[in-house]
Amino acid sequence: MLKQRVITALVLLLVLLPALFYPSPDPFCAVTLLLIAAGAWEWGRLNGYGQALSLLSALLCVLLCVAAWAAGRLTQPVPVVWILAGAFWVLAGGWLLHRGVPAWPAIPAPWRLAAGLVVLWCAWLAMAQARVIGINFLLSSLVLVWVADIFAYFAGKAWGGRFSRGKLAPSISPGKSWEGVWGGMAGVLVLAFVWRWVDQAWQLPPSLYSHLAAKGVWFLLIAVLFMAAMSVVGDLVESLIKRSAGVKDSSHLLPGHGGVLDRVDALLPTLPLAMMLYSLT
Repeated sequence: MLKQRVITALVLLLVLLPALFYPSPDPFCAVTLLLIAAGAWEWGRLNGYGQALSLLSALLCVLLCVAAWAAGRLTQPVPVVWILAGAFWVLAGGWLLHRGVPAWPAIPAPWRLAAGLVVLWCAWLAMAQARVIGINFLLSSLVLVWVADIFAYFAGKAWGGRFSRGKLAPSISPGKSWEGVWGGMAGVLVLAFVWRWVDQAWQLPPSLYSHLAAKGVWFLLIAVLFMAAMSVVGDLVESLIKRSAGVKDSSHLLPGHGGVLDRVDALLPTLPLAMMLYSLT
């Protein structure tokens, strides 16, 4: 399993890194579009659709992304989209996690499918716009989620259950603890201040944290904690949906890692939120 994970990760890096650092954002946007299409296919299957309709879902998601690309939306501010996306994740994510696993199949399947495709479209558009803003901005947004996940894992392993009476969401993801959440939040706070210091010391193009800090230190603190919390929401929502579908992974497209949605679940809310916060600075 470890060998598969390493090989898959290396292959992905060999594809993504050259696209990311290419002078034009177009190759990166194209590569990530393929990943989003795979995620849309997985989404169809998670919601009980067969192969044909799942492939049609992937095609529809690609067409939505290409239409936005062709309309020049990658370089045009769309703050209303990001505010609506952020509100959706806060309200719908909170409602769904409060109601638990039984709430998901009670939602009509066409609504679930449509909501997932819009979420994937928003995430791709946010990622593409972040790349257009700059590589440093995009990486700072992505690394926030990865650091939150890594710190949460180790904090949960070391202190899970020592300071809180119950698990974070035992019926959805029994392994997650409140201590893990707190550890992840501590990690992103350190990341934000260190990254901002590096931006200033090395005179790098502005990162997400530099933009947030322009509103003040307290705005930076609240914003990164909010994004870290929403990354947890994204992770838990996908876990809830997989539990409802009775599967462990969204697919087996990425050997050793599961599916595309398993790797991007925490990014789905945080990328649009990063663009929303950027539009406020």
